[in-house]
Amino acid sequence: MASFSTTAMVEDPRIALGDGGILPPTRGGGGDDSGPGLPDYATRLRRARLGLLVALTPVLMLFVSFTSAYIVRQGLPTLDPRTNTLVRDWIPVTLPKLLLINTGVLILSSVFIELARRQIKGQAALRPNTAHPRVSAGDPMRIPWLSMTLVLGLTFLLGQWTAWRQLAANGFYVATTPSSSFVYLLTGTHAIHLMGGVLALFVAGIASLLGRSAATRSIVVDLTAWYWHFMAALWIYILCLLEFAS
Repeated sequence: MASFSTTAMVEDPRIALGDGGILPPTRGGGGDDSGPGLPDYATRLRRARLGLLVALTPVLMLFVSFTSAYIVRQGLPTLDPRTNTLVRDWIPVTLPKLLLINTGVLILSSVFIELARRQIKGQAALRPNTAHPRVSAGDPMRIPWLSMTLVLGLTFLLGQWTAWRQLAANGFYVATTPSSSFVYLLTGTHAIHLMGGVLALFVAGIASLLGRSAATRSIVVDLTAWYWHFMAALWIYILCLLEFAS
């Protein structure tokens, strides 16, 4: 018995979208500066904050170790070579009053950058979903909070330099006494890390000048703001440590 079979060949398969058809959902896009298949704004922000937390952990541990060394060194006697006796060489350092003014400047700058964070976050939230992902949305900031924060940050660093000069004028240099060494170590290390925040402010400003989207600028400013808050809280802690644990 003979059998017959047919062979169907598809030379150019296509998928057509008819009336009422629905395209498969894609992640990203929708005006949040991310293309198809990329994380959306909320995911990017969450990941960026997690990365910042991981980056701040060694900074926190560094100052915890400084604190332990500072407290332990206060009670350790040293050998006086002239008398061959153990003496305490810890001489408390009188901190310049200028440090209180610097603290107020840093706290005020922290308030300004928080206002900038909330303002740009509102612009990112109100961005229309139909906007092109590479087009900046939202009006420019009515009040230049970031610029004001940058000016105050530089003022704080200048104030720290002036305070160090006052310490030197009073006879307290880096190697004068163990207590003066810790004053320069703690305040200097904090100033170096604050310079990182100043650099982040420049990056946020450049992102705005280059016309980046509100979502991208929001993430940059958000990370900078939280880093700046951390630096402000850390400075208050250092000042209390030097003032009350001496």
